[in-house]
Amino acid sequence: MRKKNLTPGRVVLYAVLLLGSVLMVCPFIWMVLTALKSTGEVSTFSWLPTEFHWNNFIEAMNAAPFLRYFWNSLILTVGETALTLVFCTMAGYALAKAPIRGAKGIMNYFIALMMVPFQIILVPLFLLVKSIPLFGGNDIFGQGGTGWLNTWWALIIPLAIAPLYTFLARQFYVTLPSELADAARVDGLGEFGIFFRIMTPLIKPALVTIGVFQIEAAWNSFLWPLIVTNSDELRPLQVGLAIFSQDPLNVQWPYLMAGATLATLPMIILFIFAQRRFVEGMASAGLKG
Repeated sequence: MRKKNLTPGRVVLYAVLLLGSVLMVCPFIWMVLTALKSTGEVSTFSWLPTEFHWNNFIEAMNAAPFLRYFWNSLILTVGETALTLVFCTMAGYALAKAPIRGAKGIMNYFIALMMVPFQIILVPLFLLVKSIPLFGGNDIFGQGGTGWLNTWWALIIPLAIAPLYTFLARQFYVTLPSELADAARVDGLGEFGIFFRIMTPLIKPALVTIGVFQIEAAWNSFLWPLIVTNSDELRPLQVGLAIFSQDPLNVQWPYLMAGATLATLPMIILFIFAQRRFVEGMASAGLKG
């Protein structure tokens, strides 16, 4: 195997990558170390705590029903990811391979939607969820009740299907030979059969990439659950962590960092196990337009 020579350019590249890695890891290390400090220590700057308070993790978990919050976040994440993998891949396949007119114009519309910040659609989306007919005491016109507010419907469905995931799915389907779909149509296989049996099994890196993105977004969601829920029975983990910062003058930083550390661990474990497929998917996501 041929060895690569360490040229000055390569040394500079490695140095920049190493510096970037350190800068990205430092906040996580600071979070963990802060979680092990006493309440009095966080008011002064120091990297290492004078004494490691491991009981902060236990006390943080006992401060609120965090097991319930973890379970709620798990349900929210699984629900959103399942809907994303089904509907966004179906839409991506239709835009890439299905013989439909105007597919390119629809794709341009999806790209435009990707540029719209979530905060722009927050109020219209809230009003839409509140006005769902025949739910939450609403009449057929969506008036008189609360609709989907404070329900799993409001938590899962509105954010389960996003233009970004449809765009990514479409990019992967475009890389597949169209002859596979054409041959299946000649043999009498319908579009759903082509989608499920022929095309989708060939884009496993895409499914992992989209799944990782959606799992991370759902697990860390805060603003939308905060707005549409008001009960501990539905409150996810990120909203539950806000209990430690309710008083801006007395934020319980050790407990907050302890909870944040535990909330981060599932995402780290997910990426460790999915990184090969994830990197492979990201590397090939934009090969064709």
